[in-house]
Amino acid sequence: MDSTQYILKSLRQDITQNHLQLKALIQDINACAGPIAELHSLNSAGRSKISALRKFIDNFGDIAKENKDTELLKEVVCQREQLKKSMDDFKKANIKSMLTIEKNMKEELMKSVNEETNLRQRQKRDKESMVKVSSSITDQLLSISRLLADTTKRSAETLDTLVVSSDSVTGTQEELKVNSGVIGQSGKLLDKYGRREFTDKILMFFGFSFFTACVIYIVQKRLF
Repeated sequence: MDSTQYILKSLRQDITQNHLQLKALIQDINACAGPIAELHSLNSAGRSKISALRKFIDNFGDIAKENKDTELLKEVVCQREQLKKSMDDFKKANIKSMLTIEKNMKEELMKSVNEETNLRQRQKRDKESMVKVSSSITDQLLSISRLLADTTKRSAETLDTLVVSSDSVTGTQEELKVNSGVIGQSGKLLDKYGRREFTDKILMFFGFSFFTACVIYIVQKRLF
């Protein structure tokens, strides 16, 4: 095998290998959904493969032109068409990946906005709830305060009533003491009057008996 054939064989291997690597990169770009830095890295690798393929195909074409070999020139045309197709696939894959990343970024942005909105709404609801709770506590405290004031007022009125009642009871006790003394004296007088009445009854009984005896005696003397 002469040197020209060896170079052509080596160039074919390099072209085939770089084509396969470029296709693999295109598939990775198609599947890339972000981040954007990863897409940039894949693009950089893809452009390097495209540049290498151009170089190898150009070298292969120069040899074909020098040798004026029709078959080699046809092979160069096929290689260039294959490269062109790979470059189109590369561009399409990039566009698809960029659209996917942009969509994901919009979704993330909307999600972030929605989360922020939800957070604000939760904070607003929490504030409103806190205001309602605070208002309810204030109302309860005012109600308790009014109840305590009313209870204090009633207690004061009850105390005044008790004081008046206490004075009345004290006065009643004094009156009862006076009345008790009067009743005691009345009882003594009644006992005295009772004893006197009993004595009067005995005296009247004896006087009546004596009178009866006198009458009987006088009657007997006149009859007999």
